[in-house]
Amino acid sequence: MKYMLLIYSAEEDWPAMKREKFLREFSSKAGTDKNLLLDFSLLSPVTAATCVRVRNGERHVTKGPFAETPEPLVGYLIIDVAGLEEAVAIACQWPPDLKSTVEIRPLLPLSDSLALPGPVGTGGTVIPVGLGNPFLLLMYAEEGAWPPEDHRRALAESVEICHHLHQQGQYLSASPLHPPSMATCVQLRGGSHVVRDGPFPETKEQLGGYFLINVPNLNAAVEIAATIPGSHRGTAEIRPLLP
Repeated sequence: MKYMLLIYSAEEDWPAMKREKFLREFSSKAGTDKNLLLDFSLLSPVTAATCVRVRNGERHVTKGPFAETPEPLVGYLIIDVAGLEEAVAIACQWPPDLKSTVEIRPLLPLSDSLALPGPVGTGGTVIPVGLGNPFLLLMYAEEGAWPPEDHRRALAESVEICHHLHQQGQYLSASPLHPPSMATCVQLRGGSHVVRDGPFPETKEQLGGYFLINVPNLNAAVEIAATIPGSHRGTAEIRPLLP
């Protein structure tokens, strides 16, 4: 089963040297165990975040993250493991000197008629220099914002957008997530951990899925975010990936 592991931590706990060490360790793991670690990246600081909302045909773009929290989202992994127990075990192996919370969210499988352009994850998001910039679009919405029939139509439209982006060479990966009620959090403090049910940020709007795209600049990412159905009933937070 595929899971997205969302890493929340105070940014001052992730200086440059720790970030580089983290990426080296997981790059090595990705190179030896492709079936376990499908994709991973750290994100640029929350000061680089941009939020997009579309209401009544009018686009609203604001600077800054979707949620102001002491522990913002600093990175993610996508893994393919037997089940939740194994996903929790991976989260518990985090470096003991990092004070973090890892939210584990199962990816929502799509039907054959809604197949995405390629497999979830790229085995490590590495974009050749000069060929664009990777951005993670995080789609947030309130619970109940998408009745079942509306949700099916929105998924179908989102998949069409992914195929269009793929044709343009701008698609890397995407997936909806199971509801926040299926989230599991692993809180890591000083080498010990506590596991609890439910999402990490207690916000009115919760993460419902993501799009990973490769575009020339932020303006292009904003244009794409505004076309995604999720931004019309919720919020699309755009985060650049770290080089």
